[in-house]
Amino acid sequence: MYETTDASALVGAAPPRRVQADLADNAFCRDLLEGLSQSPRKIAPKYFYDAQGSALFDRICELPEYYPTRTERRILERHGREIAHVMGPQADIIEFGAGSLEKIRIVLRSFEASALPRRYFPIDISGSHLEEAARRLHDECPWLQVRPVAADYMDEAQLSGLDASTGRRVGFFPGSTIGNFDAHEALAFLRLAARVLEGGGLLVGVDLVKDPQTLHRAYNDAQGVTAAFNLNLLRRANVELSADFDLREFAHYAFYEPRKQRIEMHLVSQCAQTVRVAGQNFRFEEGESLHTENSHKFTIEGFRKLAVAAGFRPGPVWTDEARLFSVHWLESPRRGAASE
Repeated sequence: MYETTDASALVGAAPPRRVQADLADNAFCRDLLEGLSQSPRKIAPKYFYDAQGSALFDRICELPEYYPTRTERRILERHGREIAHVMGPQADIIEFGAGSLEKIRIVLRSFEASALPRRYFPIDISGSHLEEAARRLHDECPWLQVRPVAADYMDEAQLSGLDASTGRRVGFFPGSTIGNFDAHEALAFLRLAARVLEGGGLLVGVDLVKDPQTLHRAYNDAQGVTAAFNLNLLRRANVELSADFDLREFAHYAFYEPRKQRIEMHLVSQCAQTVRVAGQNFRFEEGESLHTENSHKFTIEGFRKLAVAAGFRPGPVWTDEARLFSVHWLESPRRGAASE
């Protein structure tokens, strides 16, 4: 089922294109050109999150169909004291893919005054969105050192901003973003996190396998906000990469693939067309898609096995009553202590 949408209303008409001085040094450009050259075509979901994409995702999180955000919030609120206890006093909190910083506020409220975290390092690829969100959090929590890091958290070389962290490091990775990775990428991220957080731990949100209809509604909302979020990727390419995607000729398409236990999101060409990106032409046939996101769902035991393979020691797991969502605490032992 293809979901059509009024692109100009939901995503916004693209402003005049600006050609960047050197697209060869632009990671978005390189990855999109590479993804369009593959069969099937694909692009990493991290490129959803320019300022407009981040704002659209914030709207998705408030939709009635989108259960992950509100369910995870309730888990964090209900079990906040337990979570604060395992994270420990005076920690440095590192949030991977921080977004709007809404969930960290729930975690911070759970600490006793004598055990408050010392520093908070939100990492996000959208620098402008991150700076504003970090400023608001610091205004609310002036006792907390907020040090935003504009980076791709999957690129360890970009994480030099974490050098200022000198205390016990605990990671925060909410929202089941771990599900956007394939198996190899998920393992690579967890191994990176285990290195960065050595001697501390990671609090991670994990979406669970469930009724496919619940999943379908969550990614095909009645207001079309998820469709706008998906199409915003093309608008971003038009603005930043001198592309000429006609948003009216692409449709949002999301479905659950039960054998792979994942939601797939695509942008489907509604007609045969040629698209130009950074001076290169790409032919789309009618019905051909650009694969923009996977959202894998896990069993609790399946995720714990993945964490062990990455070098973590699984700890407590908290879920809601309906077992829609889970929050895991993973200990990251110091090197040489893993087998003790």
